[in-house]
Amino acid sequence: MSRKQQLHRPGPQPGPPADDTGCAVLHVDMDAFFVSVELLDRPELRGRPVIVGGAGARGVVSAASYEAREYGVHSAMPMTRARRLCPHAVVLPVSHGKYSRVSASVFELFRSITPLVEPLSLDEAFLDVAGAVRRLGRPAEIARSIREQVRAQQGITCSVGVASTKFVAKLASTRCKPDGLLVVPADGVVEFLHPLPVASLWGVGERTEQALARLGLRTVGQLAQVPVATLQRELGNALGAHLHELAWGRDPRDVVAHTPDKSIGAEETFETDVDDPEVIRRELLRLAERVGERLRAGGHAGRTVSVKLRMANFKTITRARTLTEPTDLARVIYITACELYEGSGLERVRLRLVGVRVENLSPAGEAPRQLALDEPESGWREAERAMDQVAHRFGRGAVRPAALVRRADGGDGRDGGDGRR
Repeated sequence: MSRKQQLHRPGPQPGPPADDTGCAVLHVDMDAFFVSVELLDRPELRGRPVIVGGAGARGVVSAASYEAREYGVHSAMPMTRARRLCPHAVVLPVSHGKYSRVSASVFELFRSITPLVEPLSLDEAFLDVAGAVRRLGRPAEIARSIREQVRAQQGITCSVGVASTKFVAKLASTRCKPDGLLVVPADGVVEFLHPLPVASLWGVGERTEQALARLGLRTVGQLAQVPVATLQRELGNALGAHLHELAWGRDPRDVVAHTPDKSIGAEETFETDVDDPEVIRRELLRLAERVGERLRAGGHAGRTVSVKLRMANFKTITRARTLTEPTDLARVIYITACELYEGSGLERVRLRLVGVRVENLSPAGEAPRQLALDEPESGWREAERAMDQVAHRFGRGAVRPAALVRRADGGDGRDGGDGRR
């Protein structure tokens, strides 16, 4: 079993919540989020090994069900290795827009409880619920309510850690997965931490874990007993002091309310290197559609469009253009991306990967809108929003630009649909 699997192995389900006095920090983490959302449309796959990710030779696992994880499959693993480990797994393509919509609904629930919500990703966040206790009850009761509402409203499960600090709350949610609730009492932090492996501490990667092992330090408790000066001499002043503080449960960081996204992008690695400009333009269109959908789902518009082009030798270049006004229209993003690609001088160069990104974001409702090549603004926007609604109800593959129909029907599995035909 890998180091990462050992750290994230579901712990025993907790009994009644412990004393949550002074434990106002919650870490909420959706369980196997991408897979859970996919199973809403494919309930017949429940209980089976399911992998979400790219199916091609260069595909990567984005998420794995707990049944697949039992075979050693985990996120960021090459899909070829995942298939070897679990050959009978069902592989589904990634559907970013679908996950963004569910995530937005979950975060709306979080913000109805407290304005102090700090997102870490689409599927996890810290919440400071100190200001909600008088209105909604004790932290453990709020955590229980969140789990019930997520299940009732979205049909998926989440795990919640409740603690006095962000670090301990995140560890608690990991230890009670899947579908668990764990409270670490403020006066029980050391008892909770010290039996854990040192790799549980933020900042301990594989190299640092190896360095600590050479010192005979394998648990957090063993590390906590080492003088901070010794840790600093072995690991450096900053890391040594940081780990010493965490080993005693000291984490002064506050929950920081949502920081607006700085950019939204998408990229694709081709199964084989491509030098056909038409194939690359179709890929740019597909990526622009995905980015536009995510912008609209998040209520964003952006002024800067960039493309990422990686050649067969792994040399990567980026090109960007700032528009006169922000946009959330896939059409504008696509046209700009094509112009950047055509101006890169790489139209006949074999490419391994292409990406599209929109930066300099602002709230869509407050930003002036970029018109699409002198076409009436409302027509394109209404058309794209209608496509969002159809995709939300029937899956992304139900409606798509004509240029992508042949490619998607060709069975390459990268049309962004939900796996249904």
